[in-house]
Parts: sequence; C-alpha cells; structure tokens
Amino acid sequence: MSGLGISVVICVYTEDRWEDILAAVSSVRAQSRPALETLLVVDHNPALLERLAEEYKEYRDGGEVRVLANAGPRGLSAGRNTGIAASRGEIVAFLDDDAVAERDWLRHFAEGYADPRVMAVGGRTVPVWASGRRPAWFPEEFDWVVGCTYRGLPPGRVRVRNVLGGNASFRRTAFDAAGGFATGIGRDGDKRPLGCEETELCIRLTRSRPDAVLLIDDRAVIHHRVPEAREHFRYFRTRVYAEGLSKALVARSVGAQKGLESERRYTTRVLPAGVARGLRDALLARPGGAGRAGAIVAGVLTAAGGYAVGSVRARRGGSTGFSVTSVTGIARAPQDGRTGQTPRSGGTRQDEGGRTA
Repeated sequence: MSGLGISVVICVYTEDRWEDILAAVSSVRAQSRPALETLLVVDHNPALLERLAEEYKEYRDGGEVRVLANAGPRGLSAGRNTGIAASRGEIVAFLDDDAVAERDWLRHFAEGYADPRVMAVGGRTVPVWASGRRPAWFPEEFDWVVGCTYRGLPPGRVRVRNVLGGNASFRRTAFDAAGGFATGIGRDGDKRPLGCEETELCIRLTRSRPDAVLLIDDRAVIHHRVPEAREHFRYFRTRVYAEGLSKALVARSVGAQKGLESERRYTTRVLPAGVARGLRDALLARPGGAGRAGAIVAGVLTAAGGYAVGSVRARRGGSTGFSVTSVTGIARAPQDGRTGQTPRSGGTRQDEGGRTA
C-alpha cells in the first residue's frame, strides 16, 4: 500500500479562515507519508481564489499545492466533487479548512487500504474549543454538532456504516461505482448547517458495492477548531434541527431502515447512557452534569422535530431535493495558472438520488 498516491482535498469558501487554511495545508505538507498533492477548492469566491493562487504559486508547476474553483453549484458537496475530478491519486482524502492533521494522519489512512475490499477510511476528529475548554453543558455524545468524533463510537480500527466527511478518505474506484457527493444536501457556506452528504454517499456506495468495507481508524487524528459562536446552545439547537432535516432527506432517498440504522443504536443506547452520566454527575455536584443531561434530551427532541418537518416537506415535494453528480462529468484538467480555474469540458450528468457513523 505504500505505493498508493493520496490526493488531499480541502474545500474553502471564506477569507475569514485564511490562517486556518494555511495551517491546514501546512499540516498536510508535514505528513510522515507525503501526499501526492493538495487541492484547495474555492467555493465561488474570486477574491479568495486569486489570493490563494498567489500564495501557492511557487508550488503550482510541481503540482504539490493546486488551487481550483468549484466547478459546480455553490456548496461543500460540489466543491468536493470538483476536487475528486481534478485529483490524480488512487486515494482521495478530505480535510476541513479549519482543521490540522497530525503527522501520521495519511499513513494510518494508507494502512487501511491493505485490504482491497476497503473503499473508505475515516479518522478521529478532536475539538479545539475557542474558549480553551469544553463548555460544561456540552455533551461529548453530541460532538458531531461541531464536526468532531462523538462519544459512542467504538475505539480502534472498526467497520462503520459511514465515515465523517471532514476527516475521511476514499478509493477513487468508490466514486466510479457510486458517483460523487449529492448536491443540495450538505453545507453551503454560512447558511443553515445541513449535513449527512457523506452518510448518503456511503450508503449509496455499499449498495453499489455490497462487498465494500468502510472503516474508521481512531489513530488518524485531526484537530478541528470550534469557533466561539458554536460553543453556545443556540448553535447547538440550530445544528441538531438541521441534522434532523438532513436525515429525513437521506431516509427518503435510501429508506429509513438503512438511513437510520446507526441512529437507532445511538438513540437507544448511547444517549440514555449519557443522560444517566449527566444526572449522576449532578447528584455528585460535578459541574455541568444537569446541563449535559438536559442538552441530550433537548437535542433528541429537536432532531426529531427536524426529522418530522423534513419528512413532511419531502413527501409534499415528491423528491429528495438533491441530486447525484457523476464526477467524470467535471473536467479533470490542469488549473489555469493565473486564476486557479479548472476548465470544464461538457456538462455534468445528474441522476435523481438521494451523522452518525
């Protein structure tokens, strides 16, 4: 597996994260197992595109760092599809633009592909709180709210239904089999924080390739910055509600049995245990115990409300509201040296199709 080339895709959208973006790229360039290339995909922000192209112009000719414009509609899914289409590696890894990877991140990913059945390997995402410490009320069981690995996932290298998109890798052949990320379901800048695009893709992948194995290796670690605004209950509530909406779309696409397979264990085993721990801590006068128990209950009810609303909307609309794009429909060509643009040849083929691991 040491010969596998790994392309790393980092999707970016705002100059407000300039220092974070530079840190993310630096962490990839410092890997013990070097990446074949790093692709920065800019989501419809010409000023950021130009600035990054200038920042990394010395690496452009060698292809170590490449800057591209999102060739599809605005949003994270289309940005990832653009990166997949432009990448050269046999493995495509994804890193959030406000995260840094530990030195052996790619090495642990590569080890997972020793088994030819493995189509995806994810890692562990650790929160870096802006305030310097976890809010006392914030339950670890809901760390997915801030894009991080949550309490309840088994340790080690384990088989899962889906990987988490901000710290994940896929074989290129996975996209050949299943298509790209569905547009219209994931993040779109600072708008409502929808998600589940990686869940939908992974379910679609295992339907296309029933023998496919998807893993999470908790040694493949990244550290994800959590801004101050996301440490508050208002964001927690908004994100959980949006997750419910997203789960409804996924369930309508792939069926509730598969779409909510992992969520059933999470809500019937992981969350009740979290409530019990919170109440125990409250009885022992430990800080935040009652708040964590209350946040878990509120989170479940809010997500259920989002799911109910999303299900009604999906039934009335008659479709999922998102589409699956073949990544081969986006040109895989060198970016323009002056602007970082990737020329397109032909259009994208779209078919109707469609947080917890």
